Amino acid sequence: MGEIDGVRALLTGRPRPVGWPARRARIEEVAAVDAPPADIVFTPTSIGGVAAEWSAAPGVDAARVLLFLHGGGYCSGSIVSHRTMASRAGAAAGMRALALAYRLAPEHPYPAALEDARAALAALLAQGFAPADIAVGGDSAGGGLSLALMVAQRDAGLPLPGCAWLASPWVDLAMTGASMDAKDGVDPLIHRGYLAELSAAYRGGVAADDPRVSPLHADLRGLPPVLVQVGSAETLLDDAVRIAGRLGAADVPVRLEVWPHMIHAWPLWSARLAEGRRALASAGAFLRARGIPEAATTA
Repeated sequence: MGEIDGVRALLTGRPRPVGWPARRARIEEVAAVDAPPADIVFTPTSIGGVAAEWSAAPGVDAARVLLFLHGGGYCSGSIVSHRTMASRAGAAAGMRALALAYRLAPEHPYPAALEDARAALAALLAQGFAPADIAVGGDSAGGGLSLALMVAQRDAGLPLPGCAWLASPWVDLAMTGASMDAKDGVDPLIHRGYLAELSAAYRGGVAADDPRVSPLHADLRGLPPVLVQVGSAETLLDDAVRIAGRLGAADVPVRLEVWPHMIHAWPLWSARLAEGRRALASAGAFLRARGIPEAATTA
């Protein structure tokens, strides 16, 4: 059995949980099944009034930071569930990672998560981090939130991070991508009915195609360089492909990586998945270079 089949078995070995507490417990169980590297140091903190956690691998540049926004459909996911992914991404990028425990729906619908992300970014800037030394990124809903954060910053005339990393991003809460149905039979995690429930819980009274919650429909001009990574076996494949196209059409430097046979948010299982480690290495190189192509940095 291949490595990705082992991850599939981990995810499908038990019935899907019902109810928010059970779902939140389940994502921590399956996503945190592998411990982070032993040499990474973790430090609980608070940033902008929001609980968070620093992670630092040996030798990283403490003057640079990855603000990591976890996935989980805005309704689950946590520092615990994404600790390995966030810390390994920071290590690959040669910077510290700051994982944010933003407020979750349905208890805290939009704009709570966005407000928390904006507060954290403002606090980092107030602490003296240069905008170019801050990267923002995350998986799934965290990818969509990263993009919404940058759009909100730009609209407010506030500093933008130096670059962004969107892994398996959920950017269309109206779920209009063709892959939502075309890939339903091969995606072990994300299905239309489940996403519809998450979308309604997060949006509250906001329309599903409102660009504030679905940045696929936002004006994307003026954003910093973006890396988009997605697996070919994802129902959200079209979210990634379409957002990359719209970023490019808006003259935003963008790189799209489609990883064959990979499932939703596969870098979560990088400890047991070589393609997860390769994806994080690619993301790390992008973040380390601030999204500037290698040829441009050596010219």
